[in-house]
Amino acid sequence: MPGYTQTEVGVIPEEWEVKELSALLEQSRGIRYGIVQPGKYDPRGCLMLRSQDYSKGWANPDDMHRVNSLLENQYRNARIRSSDLIMTIVGAGIGQVEVAPPWLDGAILSRSTARIAIDDKQAARRFIAAFLESPIGTRQILNCQKEAAQPVVSCRDLAKFLVPYPSPPEQRAIAGALGDVDALLGALTQLIAKKRGLKQAAMQQLLTGQSRLPGFSGEWEVKRLGDVSAIKTGKKNNEDKIEDGQYPFFVRSQTVERINSYSFEGEAILVPGEGGIGSIFHYTNGRFDYHQRVYKISDFTADVCGAFVFFCMKQTFSKQATRNSVKATVDSLRLPTFREFEFLAPSVDEQAAIAAVLSDMDAELAALEQRLAKTRALKQGMMQELLTGRTRLV
Repeated sequence: MPGYTQTEVGVIPEEWEVKELSALLEQSRGIRYGIVQPGKYDPRGCLMLRSQDYSKGWANPDDMHRVNSLLENQYRNARIRSSDLIMTIVGAGIGQVEVAPPWLDGAILSRSTARIAIDDKQAARRFIAAFLESPIGTRQILNCQKEAAQPVVSCRDLAKFLVPYPSPPEQRAIAGALGDVDALLGALTQLIAKKRGLKQAAMQQLLTGQSRLPGFSGEWEVKRLGDVSAIKTGKKNNEDKIEDGQYPFFVRSQTVERINSYSFEGEAILVPGEGGIGSIFHYTNGRFDYHQRVYKISDFTADVCGAFVFFCMKQTFSKQATRNSVKATVDSLRLPTFREFEFLAPSVDEQAAIAAVLSDMDAELAALEQRLAKTRALKQGMMQELLTGRTRLV
């Protein structure tokens, strides 16, 4: 393609360079990890950064580990400065990159994290962060990843990563464009967390009668699941699933597979009897089939709304499931655990109204999560275009 050239990192514009990551670092602060054995928590000690402290958003500093002054001094060369890049180099989250916030200035790295101190005169930090999380960076992580008890990337290998290198103004333009998407992702993530919190509070209030919907009154009564529904397991196994099957096939995970047959039509709650004990629930109303290790709860009596029971189980069934699970290679649940589950219920009309409110909240959350997934996919596409120079911003 005219104006482009083949390099070790793929096809890039002719005027771009390829540099080792080591050439873009502050001279006196190489890539390194930190404390291997953190010892006991010292309430007056120095903050120590672990990968778990940012894997799902930044932790509260009060919840982070603190190390004593002896360890702090021993690992003083593993100190973090504000705006350093932090990368997970051990474990399942390997390759996650964050920019150190101001409050982390002076903290010490742990073994699971690496500090990448980019020299501002050599490169734009956020451009390098985007590169490390891009398909080009991810490929290099996979190529040098060592498998032990946990996957590991060494600091020495990381320093040898090859970086597509446009001019500093173009780096900043690329980082700015991707930063706008990151800001949207952050806002969506915060909104989803807020909506989840509101839904959890609503479930707690509405499913216990602490708050009543307008127009409803009267006493609630305890109901036993085995008295108000039919409960049985399926007859199919995983070999029966078909990728483009006509009907939903409920298996022993959060994922819903597909199948070309159905054994039931109507309203039902599906709960795996193995794996994810008491934490996976599906509600459906239509034709479907289900795995032989999945329990179907259906055929509800006239005084019970199936969708209401679904939310009650999501709220409180896990404690009973954990308490009564059969311990084996894979923990499992038996039929009596389901039959004996008890829940509080108002009139069936109020049950339906509560279920409708909570279902609407679920639908809103699902729409936001779908938007989040699409935005993440958009960012991946943008990285592929911008970090290879296929799309130019300057």
